[in-house]
Amino acid sequence: MQMEDQGEDSIAEQVTAREDLTHVDADKPTARMLSWSKNSAAYRLARRMMSKRELADAIKRKAKSKFEGITESQLLALAEHAVAFGLNMKALDDVNYAQVRAASAGRTGKSTRAVARKLAEKGIEREIIETAVSEIDDLRSAVVYARKKAFGPFRRKPADDQQERRELASFGRQGFSFDVGRRVTRMTIEEAEDLLSNAAG
Repeated sequence: MQMEDQGEDSIAEQVTAREDLTHVDADKPTARMLSWSKNSAAYRLARRMMSKRELADAIKRKAKSKFEGITESQLLALAEHAVAFGLNMKALDDVNYAQVRAASAGRTGKSTRAVARKLAEKGIEREIIETAVSEIDDLRSAVVYARKKAFGPFRRKPADDQQERRELASFGRQGFSFDVGRRVTRMTIEEAEDLLSNAAG
């Protein structure tokens, strides 16, 4: 966190940690604040992909600690300024963000439901989420999850009914349906490996 703060301050030409806002318009950010907002957005977007909401929330959180006495109107204006800058620079794209995140999560064993929930938390619109998660194969993702947890075909020893119930409950907590979980728990290792191999190809 300290390194992040130093990086932002460096890009923002060493903007001071706090600014006296006693004599400025409480509804509008100062030019200095707007410059900081743009530089902070550039720094963050250069480091990783972000959704529009993620960037806006990050800018507001940082601005609260950076500018003493900042108002809610100013916070909102700074967040909007940062998002507009990101869009103008084509560094913000919620559609691409959702597609990349969904594809990555599916490959690592996340269910459609879990991925959709996470994207919603990041502020992605429902229509965008539905399109992004439509490419996820829940059965394949569940097999990947089973391999990580040594469930089903990847068990190290035969399972009794109690163990199978625990595995099904774990699949359910991850957002997989009962039918998908049961199908994976009863797969042979050959079936599981074939499914993973075919999906990779």
